[in-house]
Amino acid sequence: MKALQTDLAAILLEAESMESENDAFRSFLNQQPATLLDQKVQAINETIATKIDCTECGNCCKSLLINVTSSEAEKLADQLQLNLQEVKKLYLDESEGGQLLMNKIPCHFLIDKKCSIYAHRFNSCRDFPHLEQAGFNKRLFSLFMHYGTCPIIFNVMENLKIQTGFKQ
Repeated sequence: MKALQTDLAAILLEAESMESENDAFRSFLNQQPATLLDQKVQAINETIATKIDCTECGNCCKSLLINVTSSEAEKLADQLQLNLQEVKKLYLDESEGGQLLMNKIPCHFLIDKKCSIYAHRFNSCRDFPHLEQAGFNKRLFSLFMHYGTCPIIFNVMENLKIQTGFKQ
């Protein structure tokens, strides 16, 4: 396992310097068997995610557009002691198809790198960066978008480069 990198400034610098390498890696990953790739990513993620405290970073809260389900909006209204219409007006946008989204980036609930509703955060937030889910190779564009800002994604990708034989 490669040494864990958690310094956000260093991750950003490394990500910028490895743009060409990561383009080649993305192409390489697209040639790998999806199921085997999912297994490798999930195993690496299990090791890395437990060593990184997301509440010390907050970068995802500064850049992600979050989907919110109707039931999550209702729970938020209860938590904030507001009615659902007030919550929608203050915090959410609704698409023409009825999909609810947070209406601000960075997130309204990010305060000093910490989520002020962390115990009740939305599933999209709770599951980010989604590395435990199948279909890793179908999310490469999104994952590489966050490679320079998310320590979990950065470290999983760097270890995956070694485990797949892309890099020694």
